[in-house]
Amino acid sequence: MGENRKIILPRLVTSKLLHHQQPHGHGSVSEVPGVVDENLGKRPLNGQNDTFVYRFQEIVPLNARNVLGPTKSCISGKWNSLIGEALNNRERKEGAKLKQESTTMQGEGFRFIRSKQMVGIFTSVWVRSNLRPFIHHLDVSCIGSGIMGCLGNKGSVSIRFVLHGTSFCFVCCHLASGGKEGDVLLRNLDVADILARTWFPGRATQELPEKILDHDQVVLLGDLNYRISLEEAEARSLVKAKNWAILLENDQLLFEFSRGRHFEGWQEGLITFSPTYKYHPNSDQYYWCFDGARGEKKRAPAWCDRILWRGKGLKQVHYETCNYRLSDHRPVRAVFHAECDVSEGVQK
Repeated sequence: MGENRKIILPRLVTSKLLHHQQPHGHGSVSEVPGVVDENLGKRPLNGQNDTFVYRFQEIVPLNARNVLGPTKSCISGKWNSLIGEALNNRERKEGAKLKQESTTMQGEGFRFIRSKQMVGIFTSVWVRSNLRPFIHHLDVSCIGSGIMGCLGNKGSVSIRFVLHGTSFCFVCCHLASGGKEGDVLLRNLDVADILARTWFPGRATQELPEKILDHDQVVLLGDLNYRISLEEAEARSLVKAKNWAILLENDQLLFEFSRGRHFEGWQEGLITFSPTYKYHPNSDQYYWCFDGARGEKKRAPAWCDRILWRGKGLKQVHYETCNYRLSDHRPVRAVFHAECDVSEGVQK
C-alpha cells in the first residue's frame, strides 16, 4: 500500500423525507420524483462524486399489525424504484444539457447500494456509478426502542460502509415523542441506547469499526422529537413573530448540546428555517391555527427533525427544509463535503 491521499466528495447529501403515504395510495407516487429532484437542487452535477442518503418515516401506519407483523418489503422496493427513477431521470436531463454545451459528465448515473426498512423507518443509500467499485463492507444494524423498549415503531436504522479508506455511518432515528415534562429524558435515553446497542460485524481479515462512534464520519438524522421548553401560548406567539432566536434558546436539543452529556462531539448546522412540526397537511399553516376535531391535541411548533454529524473531514455546506406539504412535518435536508482517504495509485 502506498501513501494515503485525500479526495473530496463535493456532495454527500442526506435527506429526511417524512411521513409519506405508501407508494400505492393517496396520490403520493406523483410527489416522489419532485421530492428527489428538489434534493438534487439546481446546482450543476457534472464532475461531482455524489452520495445520497434518503430517510423516510412512517412509510406504513404505526398500527399493531405493522409493528408486530413482518416487514412489507414490497413497499420499500417501490420506494427504491421511485427514487432510482427520479435520480436518473434528472441525471439524464443534466447530461443532455451538458452535451449541448460540449462538456462531459463524469460518473454518469446513480446506483443503489443498500436500503433497510424497520416498520415505518426506511433508509436508502445511492451513489454515482463511478464510486460504487470503491465502496465495501456494507452493513446494517437496527435497534428497536419503541413499545416495551424494543419494538420498531421507534428506534434506529444504521447503515455503514467504507469508501476507499474512510468509514461512514448513517444513523436514521425516530426517538420518543411527547411534549410533557420528562419526555426529553426518554429521548436522551433513546440516543444513549442506540449508541450503546448498535453493533456492526467485524472482519477477521480487516480491522473495522464495530460501534457507531468508531467510524470516521457519522451522520445522525431523523425525527429526534426534541421540543421547545416554553409554554405553548408563548411558543406560538414567538412562531407568529418568527422570533427564531428566543425559540432556539429554549430548544431542548440545543440545551442538551450545551450540557455536553449525550451529544459530546456532535455538531449541528445553524438553524435558519421555521419549526418543522406540526403542520396541517397540504398547507403552510401550523396545526394549531385550525379548528381540529374535539379532543385532538394542537401541539406547539418545534424543530423535531434534525441532522447532526461528527468526524474529521466532514463539513456541512447546506442545512434547510423542503417545501413539500405531504405530512405534518417538513422534510429536512443537508449537504456535506467529505474528505476521504485514498491509497496512492488509485484513480481519483
